[in-house]
This record gives sequence, structure tokens and C-alpha cells, in this order.
Amino acid sequence: MRPDTPAENVDHAAEAARLERTAGLYPEDAEALLLRAAAHLELSGDRPAATKLYDRLLSSETSVPLDNPSLVRALKASNLWEYDHEAEARAIIDGVRAASPRDPAPWVIAAEALESHDELEAAHETFTEGARLLLTDVPEPPYSTHPLLYGRHRVRRMLGLAHDAWDTLADTLHSMPVSLDELHDPKRLWSLGSDNPADLEAEILRLRAELGAYREALSRPFPVAMLHWPAAELTELIEAYPALASEYPSYEEHLASIEAALRELASSGTPNLGVVPGTVPSYEAFAASEGASPADPVLLPQYATTLAARGLAVAWPPQRGADCWCGSGRAYGECHGR
Repeated sequence: MRPDTPAENVDHAAEAARLERTAGLYPEDAEALLLRAAAHLELSGDRPAATKLYDRLLSSETSVPLDNPSLVRALKASNLWEYDHEAEARAIIDGVRAASPRDPAPWVIAAEALESHDELEAAHETFTEGARLLLTDVPEPPYSTHPLLYGRHRVRRMLGLAHDAWDTLADTLHSMPVSLDELHDPKRLWSLGSDNPADLEAEILRLRAELGAYREALSRPFPVAMLHWPAAELTELIEAYPALASEYPSYEEHLASIEAALRELASSGTPNLGVVPGTVPSYEAFAASEGASPADPVLLPQYATTLAARGLAVAWPPQRGADCWCGSGRAYGECHGR
């Protein structure tokens, strides 16, 4: 979400302006583009301008409804607190918690904002609330929830709390050579002032492991996304391009084939799966950009990959209790997750 490139290597203000212009050209992607623009403004030091972008997203200026308003609010709160708007930031964080978002990112950002300002008890409560909501009775924590567990583990170590079941789970999920207990040990700070080369060497190894985990999270590949045509879009697609009828015999078979393909990929160990919705106008625009005919079925997986690269894929399987990816309005467990 937040670029980590040092300011001396990037003109963050110029990059933010470029992303704002791009958002005007692609309103359906405005949320993702403006969030990145706001992140660049934060890195440039212009936090008030970043707040204006968050407000723009949360207002009626954007023609497309937000996919994740809680995430925008959490980012706004984190940014506000960094330039002395603590009371407003706290109020927004309370609102994010009350909204009980089903996405782990708002929980992590809100908790880390509290943690960075030494509100460790409140950070622990926020991490725990998010974990309780998203991970209760979940057989395997989705990758997106790992930062929730790691952050909670870190805060508990700073508070001197004993390990519990979720801390043990975090230890199990952590794959770096240096354990979470070492990375999150409050005594690490003392080693930075040590004259013992062995202490300093151990700290360098820990920092390398921590940086490796962070870079691994940033460099995750785009989701392996299956293309989903909503019913009306599929009807329009087949009417416009009858040659694609063989790819989609019926809407019901289309949905069933998506779920079956995702389950097969999951069983083979493929990570980071998702579903991405297609529309006929954007598909036609993609075909034109490729200099190809929309009737060519070879374009379909390429189109899905392009949409996923733009951040439009929805993670599969959905969180417990979340709506099904097919758009039926029913919970996934009562629809295609049965």
C-alpha cells in the first residue's frame, strides 16, 4: 500500500500528480491509484495534501463506490496523527473498529498507528479484535491476515505478555530464519549500544531477516485470478461476440468452472488466488490496446491477468461470513463454498 522508496530516489510529489491524472482517466481504478498517490504525498512530507486525497475518496467526488472505505479511513487516521491531529485520528480509529471490517488491512494500520505512538494497550486490543473477528474457526489463516498475527505478537512481547495460541500460530507461520521472538524482543534495543561485535552482528542478522520478510510481502506476485463475467455482462459479451459461446455454455456453468478451477489450483498448492470481474467495455478496450479482436478467446486469460495487476482481484476464498465472489449476495459458505 505504501511505497518504501527513499525520497532522494523518487520525486514523490511528481509521482503523486501522475497517479492523480491516471485516476481521472480510469475512474474505476481511482481508489487504488489515489491511495498510492496519497502514500507518495506522505513520503514527500506533504501530509495535509495526502489527507485531502483521503477526503476526496471518502466524499462523493469519486463516481465509483469504494471497495474498502475502512482502509481509506485507517490510512487517513494514521496520516493525521503524524502531523498533530491526534484527537481526530483517535476518533476515526474508533469508527474503524466499530465498523468491524472483514479485511485485515484496516485493523493492522489502525493498530500500528496506535503502536507507533506508544498506545500499546490500545494497539493490542485492536490487533486482538481483528484476529478474533477474522480468524475464529478459520482452519488456515489467509496470507493477508499474517500481518495481523505478527503485529499482535510484537505488541504482546513489548507488553511482556505470555504467549497464547495465536502467538504460537504466528511463530508457525513465520518462515524467516530468525524467530519472531527474537525479532520482537524488546531487549534488542540494548544491543544497539553494545561494544560487543557479536551483539552487533546478531542484530544485523535480525534486521536482515526482518527486511527480508517485509520485502517478501511487498513483492508478492499478482493474484492468480479467474475471470468472472457477471450475468448481464456475460449475456452482452456473447451477443456481441458469438464465437465466445463455446467458452461459456451457460452462466451457471461459468460460475461452477471458476470455483472448480480455484479449488484445483488451491489443492495443487498455488498461493494468492483471486477472482476478477470483467466488463465488456473494458474488455473491448483491452483488445484494442492489444491490436486483437475481442472474439479471440486467447485474450481472456490475458485480460484477467491485466485486471489482477491493476489490483481489481478479490481474494479467494472469501473470509468467513463474507459474501460469495459470484455476486449472489449470499455468504460464500452458503453459496459456492458449500
